[in-house]
Amino acid sequence: MPDTSPAPETAPLLAEFRALLGPLGVLEAPADIAPHLQDWRGLYQGQAMAVLRPASTEEVSACVTLCARHGIAIIPQGGNTSMVGGATPEARPSAPGGQVVLSLMRMNRVREVDTADMTMTVEAGLVLARAQQVAAEHGTLFPLSLGAEGTAMIGGLLSTNAGGNTTVRYGNARELMLGLEVVLPDGSVIHGLRRLPKDNTGYALRHLFVGAEGTLGIITAAVLRLFPAARETATALCAVPSEDAALALFRRFRAADEGAVRAFEYMSGIGMGLVTATIEGAVIPLQAPAEHYVLVDLSASREGAGLRHLMEGVLEAALEAGEVTDAALAESEAQRAAIWRLREEHPEAQKRAGASVKNDVSVPVSAVPELIRRASAACRALIPGSRPVPFGHMGDGNIHMNLAQPEDWSAADFLARSHDIMDAVNAVVRDLGGSFSAEHGIGRLKTDMMAEWRGGAELDAMRRIKAALDPQGIMNPGKLLPDA
Repeated sequence: MPDTSPAPETAPLLAEFRALLGPLGVLEAPADIAPHLQDWRGLYQGQAMAVLRPASTEEVSACVTLCARHGIAIIPQGGNTSMVGGATPEARPSAPGGQVVLSLMRMNRVREVDTADMTMTVEAGLVLARAQQVAAEHGTLFPLSLGAEGTAMIGGLLSTNAGGNTTVRYGNARELMLGLEVVLPDGSVIHGLRRLPKDNTGYALRHLFVGAEGTLGIITAAVLRLFPAARETATALCAVPSEDAALALFRRFRAADEGAVRAFEYMSGIGMGLVTATIEGAVIPLQAPAEHYVLVDLSASREGAGLRHLMEGVLEAALEAGEVTDAALAESEAQRAAIWRLREEHPEAQKRAGASVKNDVSVPVSAVPELIRRASAACRALIPGSRPVPFGHMGDGNIHMNLAQPEDWSAADFLARSHDIMDAVNAVVRDLGGSFSAEHGIGRLKTDMMAEWRGGAELDAMRRIKAALDPQGIMNPGKLLPDA
């Protein structure tokens, strides 16, 4: 049996960590550490001397202080659901003292719910689905919603400024946060858990850490905004003849009642075919397959809002205009969940169908149809036989321009062309005035794109901020910023 005891030079450090965190706070055995060393997509594999699991902000601060003293890199980790390797340690530690993963999973408490202020103060390790549940138990809504909500944690969602299905109405994670508690790279703590919609007192530091992907500090707690719970909903799955028809339908709903549109999701016929072929029980409730689909989700916080009437009226007009060819309206919560499942299972279906290259991009909403057409054509021209699987948030301009491997290619050969594929998609995105990362972040996957897209004064400012807050470079190295 191989010797799994720590190397002599790390043993004293591990003893210090155990003294700080207790027996439950430090994972050292290879089998215990292994799940924290690989990203969800299996693109990256790293190493770490240990996984630290602090249970309080004070313990996080103590761990970070110790790491700073010894030059140990810290990789903050929540639910480890990053699509770009943002929470995976380096394969070869760049920090002189090695590296540790710092997991927030034990910091999962709801500290306070205030239905007068409509806020909820939670710790960073709280799973999103639990935050949604607690909000509902208090007769309110926390609207952030995405496919990984059963695993993703609040700290990671804020660190990546997660978007999701309801951005069209409620905004990204940044817009759902009022205050933050953050441990800085030297171990000091910003106590910014203020429940104030208006607080004009200098630099809005809380926004500096949202989207920073753990490179400037560790979010340990947050004040989240709550909203009135939905009392009436209406959901439909529509077959549409083209990308332009999908956008025309969105405009119809927006003109009819912009405040009622909670989500507007586009799916391709190829993507829906992968879902029904690989996900047990997934059935499209329409008469015939289509090349393009749209999921429309409406909600209102008052009873008697007439959403069913609104849905039927807009769809009837769209049918007459040829913008919709078929539609199914959910008649129950079970049917609504079944429709949403067709959308949410897209990532899993692609995983089961083989290798895929993921492009999380955004363009102005008006340019979404052109993005889908041009990027799909570019991918087919680059990799004959490949299957474009565009899907996502048409209502806010964020489309996941994914590409599934040709059926006669090996996964390794296909993935070897990943950056060629991303470059082909990004050329279209740039021409349309978009962004190469809409909601997944940069992580390890896209650092090489930052100089081209955000170079000059913008990237220089980011580097100066990083150097000011983390002069040792120990906070999540290798992520977000390219090497100088």
